[in-house]
Amino acid sequence: MAQPQFQVDRTTALYERPAMDIVDAVTFAEVKQAIESSYAPANVAKFLKSVASSSLRIRDFERVLNAGKLGAGMAAQYAKLPHGDQGQIRELYLALLEQVELALRDKFFKVYAYY
Repeated sequence: MAQPQFQVDRTTALYERPAMDIVDAVTFAEVKQAIESSYAPANVAKFLKSVASSSLRIRDFERVLNAGKLGAGMAAQYAKLPHGDQGQIRELYLALLEQVELALRDKFFKVYAYY
């Protein structure tokens, strides 16, 4: 029996905005901006070094957030968001961490490791 063949465009499959509406647009935008700023090319090395110095794993979003690595007060802002908005923020964060250039990911291997 032949297996169905599915074609997935992996360049855009990481983060696609879901059909859900954002409930708290102002707070969502603030938290989103903090995450995007941390992953900006000019800031990402400093951000990863900060995460590494705290012995955190980059995929552990809540611990990174609660440690203040995404900015002062962002944990409180994130907590204000409804669950649907929180889920969209987590997905954005996880998508951006996978888009960091390979040289930096190799340099901060322990931060990216799954163990």
